[in-house]
Amino acid sequence: MKGGYDAVVLGAGIVGAACALECTKAGMHVAVVERDAVGSGATAAGMGHIVVMDDSEAQFALTSYSQQLWSELSAELPAGAEYVQCGTIWVAADDEEMLEVRRKMEFYEARDIPAEVLDSQTLAEAEPKLRPSLAGGLCVPSDAVLYPPCAAGHLLDSAKQQPAGLDLIWGRVVQAGDGRVLLADGQQIESQTIINATGALSPTLTDGIAVRKRKGHLIITDRYPGFLRHQLVELGYLKSAHSSTADSVAFNVQPRLTGQLLIGSSRQFDAEDSGVDRDIVAAMVERACLYMPEIASLSALRVWSGFRAATPDKLPLIGPTEDSSLFLATGHEGLGITTSLATARLLADHLLGRESAIPLDPYLPCRLAKECNPASQMEVFHA
Repeated sequence: MKGGYDAVVLGAGIVGAACALECTKAGMHVAVVERDAVGSGATAAGMGHIVVMDDSEAQFALTSYSQQLWSELSAELPAGAEYVQCGTIWVAADDEEMLEVRRKMEFYEARDIPAEVLDSQTLAEAEPKLRPSLAGGLCVPSDAVLYPPCAAGHLLDSAKQQPAGLDLIWGRVVQAGDGRVLLADGQQIESQTIINATGALSPTLTDGIAVRKRKGHLIITDRYPGFLRHQLVELGYLKSAHSSTADSVAFNVQPRLTGQLLIGSSRQFDAEDSGVDRDIVAAMVERACLYMPEIASLSALRVWSGFRAATPDKLPLIGPTEDSSLFLATGHEGLGITTSLATARLLADHLLGRESAIPLDPYLPCRLAKECNPASQMEVFHA
């Protein structure tokens, strides 16, 4: 049995890697357990956007705080992380969606987030490949994109370089809790702080948590430098994201530093097959061509899918559970890349009894239970 760890992080995706870095920076000796590869799972199936969202005040607080942390970290990221602050344009197809553009503009303006309303002409000037009949959009220049697996690897490498030290342990976790992690090969690891950051797999290790698997697909094209300047998202994406049952697709495309285009997005609940669904991919391409017709002439290099961890209220689960040794960092769905750094910082603040930049309460796992007393769930690590 292995012991002596101040924390054990389950999962070496971008959320787990961020948690490991925050813990090691705080002087904690950490083990990270991964069954596959660093940056696999939902991290490899994520578009890599770092966006400020406004579905709720809690979502805005977490995404804007995490975007700030990414901006601070960006100078340290390796070239392979492909970090670029390209901005996002939320595309309005008609006058009804322009009303949503103005609502979002008012929301961001009131919270000091730079944004600009685009009419049909300025939208066409910003992105000439869009079809000309679109009503306009909202440009949010602070948004960025990156390549998630490389970013996750960098976070984990940075954690290894901290004086407190980090061990990466390969294996499949079959049980976690009560101060002990059990692997399929019989290895046991002891720690009074176990962080479940296994994304869509998290309910298999922590019974009863409100996380469902949601499948998504991505398409990466060949290199077409200059084809696209901003990340583009249709405002109908919000309707798709709010659907909790139906399969859906929406137009979402990103420029990569390589000149490639990353095309999304799709959402499927209750899909257990990890393979590519050709009907869903065809619907994605059809939707993308509706907004950018020339996409039909581009060559796709790869299509793949993955599972994301979704919660009923669209907010992640961050913090303690009824088991005093078990903590959650899961349920981020399509915003795991964006919110990974803030998730890790909030969890480390909680473990160390530090004051947080934003309240943890909206993300506590117990909020989805009948009773939730944040004060009763405080656990302080003493280095």
